[in-house]
Amino acid sequence: MRLLTGILVLWALGGGAAAGRDVAGVTFPETATVEGKTLVLNGAGVRTRVFFKVYAMGLYLERAATDPAAILAQDTIRRAELHLLRSLTGEEISSAIASGFEANAGDAKGRLAARLDRLKTMFPAVEAGDTIVITYVPGRGTSVVGKGKEQGSPIEGKDFADVLFSVWIGSQPVDSGLKQALLAGGR
Repeated sequence: MRLLTGILVLWALGGGAAAGRDVAGVTFPETATVEGKTLVLNGAGVRTRVFFKVYAMGLYLERAATDPAAILAQDTIRRAELHLLRSLTGEEISSAIASGFEANAGDAKGRLAARLDRLKTMFPAVEAGDTIVITYVPGRGTSVVGKGKEQGSPIEGKDFADVLFSVWIGSQPVDSGLKQALLAGGR
């Protein structure tokens, strides 16, 4: 009984909240560790296309923020976790991300084309329940982990990472509702 009381007290004091945030049946931990740094869950939401839920996504940052320009201006670690809610081919994923990338690239599109071509080869076919993790680390580049395995070598450049993360939080996001959820600022 004492153990149960202790658990309930911890939960009431916020221990239950530390477990994570639930979105579309996916629990996103409140923090993630990358390169020895603790990132905070800035926001989480669902990417829908037409009427279908495609993936639940969490955006992790070194410091919570609500301004996409400020997030992209900082040269800090960023992580996007995509938890697939349906099966997709690698081509479907890369095509959708490439389309959002090109919509946000502006004048940089030509300069980033070769790196975008590399990115498009890095997405494996996935089933509902699989995860894709995209992480930018300053000085290292952007990596893609699909189905628990790093897909290719990191793609260099903050300029590339900025446009890639703009797919979800930029001026032309793939889903405006998802953008709003990702920019919650840790709330």
